[in-house]
Amino acid sequence: MYLAQYGYLSPSVKNPSSGHIMDESSWRRAIAEFQSFAGLNTTGELDDETINVMSLPRCGVRDKVGFGESRAKRYALQGSRWRVKNLTYKISKYPSRLNRAEVDAELAKAFSVWADYTDLTFTQKGKGQVHIEIRFEKGEHGDGDPFDGPGGTLAHAYFPVYGGDAHFDDAEVWSINSKRGTNLFQVAAHEFGHSLGLSHSDVRSALMAPFYRGYDPAFQLDQDDIQGIQALYGHKSQIDIGGGFSQNPKIPRATTQQPASEDPALCSDPSFDTIFNSADGATFIFKGEHYWKLTENGVAAGYPRLISRAWPGLPGNIDAAFTYKNGKTYFFKGSKYWRYNGQKVDGDYPKDISEGFTGIPDNIDAALVWSGNGKIYFYKGSKFWRFDPAQRPPVKSTYPKPLSNWEGIPDNVDAALQYTNGYTYFFKGGTYWRFNDRTFSVDKDDPAFPRSTGYWWLGCSSAPRGTIGGNARLTIQPADDEDVGDILFDADGGHDGAGNSGFVANSNIWTLVLALAVALCSRAA
Repeated sequence: MYLAQYGYLSPSVKNPSSGHIMDESSWRRAIAEFQSFAGLNTTGELDDETINVMSLPRCGVRDKVGFGESRAKRYALQGSRWRVKNLTYKISKYPSRLNRAEVDAELAKAFSVWADYTDLTFTQKGKGQVHIEIRFEKGEHGDGDPFDGPGGTLAHAYFPVYGGDAHFDDAEVWSINSKRGTNLFQVAAHEFGHSLGLSHSDVRSALMAPFYRGYDPAFQLDQDDIQGIQALYGHKSQIDIGGGFSQNPKIPRATTQQPASEDPALCSDPSFDTIFNSADGATFIFKGEHYWKLTENGVAAGYPRLISRAWPGLPGNIDAAFTYKNGKTYFFKGSKYWRYNGQKVDGDYPKDISEGFTGIPDNIDAALVWSGNGKIYFYKGSKFWRFDPAQRPPVKSTYPKPLSNWEGIPDNVDAALQYTNGYTYFFKGGTYWRFNDRTFSVDKDDPAFPRSTGYWWLGCSSAPRGTIGGNARLTIQPADDEDVGDILFDADGGHDGAGNSGFVANSNIWTLVLALAVALCSRAA
């Protein structure tokens, strides 16, 4: 029944009125195909591991869209797609256990997963004809594919050629931002992939894999998912905020929720306390007691809002914040820090910085997780510290080091951010610098940096578009040249892409090393 339901055997096997008999080779072949798809050892035997995977909660859409179909790519395209890119949807029947406004927000976030990598847009309507209709149902619900109660089949959706509708089993205990129950956002994002034309993927880490793998607070699309959706609808053509064009951002944020609006208070003083990305990819700025959410074009409508309402227990006037690889967001103020899972405090906080981040000073200016090596960097005044949780002690004795090692970045920065387009950004007094992590220097562009934070990040139309003042530093400081090399070599990890030892993969690093050598020779002369 399972193999027939999900496309590995002929659908006639599911007919209970027929005494269906098959030869052993067909049976073994079907099991082997399922094992291959699920990433199991391909034995053709119905062993315990195979039975265990078959018992996992999963999507009700078949893994093999056509019986006997072969797949030419890792991601799978069903063969149909929408001919328009501005799609509408409505929720005709809500789940019985969740607040409607929260469901609206979660499903909008699930649609934005796909909008972040394409030019698709999704607009919710309350009534009338729409492209995608969403319903929460129990048991038989009129489409000939009844739900089976808690566990088992969680939801199913129809491909564009069949209307694109998505149905969810209301017998499940749907949850939001919780490990309990079944996470609505992740299941909905998967089902909407089907509504857009994607079939199941045999890449276990992909969103479009058929099996539910539990709540992931740091969820992001797998490259397999990205390639699949872009094969149907093309790349996103929008330019990233703050300059720099990214055809294929690594970890995008939701951009389809709310239109941008100009905030008079921010535009009159575009400086802020901190900026960070949340685990779901949204970008927030904190200033005083309030926070704003950023869109691609500026500030989202409906802001500012109180920090204390969105993050209960968190004070205003935060010094710094970042979201780590574990999906948790850390906030720092004075000598204390807080850890949040989403917008819920994650334990007994606040705690002393000296306790959780040994070697890091109080009253820091900024913090970020740097793309070059995944380590946490803290900035204060004219110095910076590198914190590595996997190292003992987590801060080497060679720190702190001068901030001048980050070529072109001024002292006493207000905030720092590793953004979704692969660049690092530093903010100070209403201006910002875009830092190129590959060349390890302020990026060269026209207009040059620093630029106005108000115009390029906050959507302030009256703010200047060109360069503000001049670059903080245009030459490498010779006093601690070895520190720059230490950062760069640590980022490379001592291996090239082929797994070979040495620093042979990045010509930019060698260019900078050569520049350092010239500087040292000049100094010696």
